[in-house]
Amino acid sequence: MEEDHWSCESSADTHEDIASGTIERFTPQRKFADRRMNVSGARTYFYVNEAQCEKNMETFLNCIDAVSDATYGTGFAAIKMTALGRPQLLMQLSEVITKTRNYFEKVSGHKGPIISAGVGIDVFEKRFKAENISLPENPEVDSWMKNMTYDKKSIIHLFSWSGLIDTNILLTDMFKVPNLKTGKLENLISALTREEEEMFKNMMRRLHTIFQYAKDRDVRVMVDAEQTYFQDAISRLTLEMMKKYNTEKAIVFNTYQCYLTDTLDQISLDLEQAYRQEFYFGAKLVRGAYMEQERERAEELNYEDPVNPTYEATTEMYHNCLKECLRRIQINKETLQEDTQRIAIMVASHNEDTVRYTVRKMEEFNIKPLDRVICFGQLLGMCDHITLPLGQAGYSVYKYVPYGPVDEVLPYLSRRAAENGSILLKLKKEKKLLWKELGRRVVKGQLMYTPKGDYIPIGASRV
Repeated sequence: MEEDHWSCESSADTHEDIASGTIERFTPQRKFADRRMNVSGARTYFYVNEAQCEKNMETFLNCIDAVSDATYGTGFAAIKMTALGRPQLLMQLSEVITKTRNYFEKVSGHKGPIISAGVGIDVFEKRFKAENISLPENPEVDSWMKNMTYDKKSIIHLFSWSGLIDTNILLTDMFKVPNLKTGKLENLISALTREEEEMFKNMMRRLHTIFQYAKDRDVRVMVDAEQTYFQDAISRLTLEMMKKYNTEKAIVFNTYQCYLTDTLDQISLDLEQAYRQEFYFGAKLVRGAYMEQERERAEELNYEDPVNPTYEATTEMYHNCLKECLRRIQINKETLQEDTQRIAIMVASHNEDTVRYTVRKMEEFNIKPLDRVICFGQLLGMCDHITLPLGQAGYSVYKYVPYGPVDEVLPYLSRRAAENGSILLKLKKEKKLLWKELGRRVVKGQLMYTPKGDYIPIGASRV
């Protein structure tokens, strides 16, 4: 845990600093070192050493085996990226993403995400020319521009993220941008040691091992969302893994926390990238687990609170994200009649209103349960009165099964119970429904009654 103390604050430079080359070194802060503080419903991993990360990977592989053997190839497993490597590297990578956006704004004059700016390479050529940076005289800059990720529409990324996850290129060599004053390439990432570069390669190797194994075993893998200071890197790496492994179906799923104010923008951009780069998109929608911690950190470090102001605002965000996904799915159904499953969404919610909203919107968008593009998920032991009717009605619905030592799983479940306080308030309703069903079975002589239904999972081959 001691080494992980150095992974909880970064200092994103302004675009003026980046353009002029005055890049600060990564700045840690111990106050927020314990990532378990004020976190509900999420397992927290602390970096111990590389050997422990290998053990975590083996645990995830065992989970994939268990899922594959039990679910006819239709199940899910969940992983946390911070369990597979040193979290500080993810924070520094998130820092790079922020700096890249700032640099893009400085060069192009466009704020916001790169993929949605509609900016082509010609904009960079004109800016460099205006700064007297001649491409023929600066082959490094010319090569840097050619390595951008772009299509006919516009630039998608300033860097080749696919190259990063698939090759032995060093982080320090990858993340460089031309200085607008000198034309020389300068690092966006803080100086890394050879050992840290090796740690990142190990993290990528573990991710590849998990996703390739999941693909071979026909199991979908959900990458859990984590704190915002890690999440940019986690989402970016997950999207690149989607591009590599989601070529025939959605194997890799990203998680979107709807208590954040920018979640709709983020999922819209990721859907756009999947469309433009032609890979299958998988997403799990959740409300989120780090709200109190995120608010405290934002106040302490004096940056804008990333959390929605109210529960109602979070619900609205959840529904808007879901609606955007359904809209895209409907477009696929209308235009890709032979390949309608390019988007797969898990609605991970214990909220009855959200489940009703999803079912209603599926009907409005003409999306049927058997289309196999929307599924539901609840924790094992929670909200069976939601789960079971969905399954009987033909919807694909899952129970999330915590896996691990009892002394670690029980605290996790207690946090989930605390997080879902509104569910606990509805226990009277669930008890009433259970007693009503027991009474009905006694009267009808059906104590061992099994409701009629097709219990082969949707999409599974019968054996």
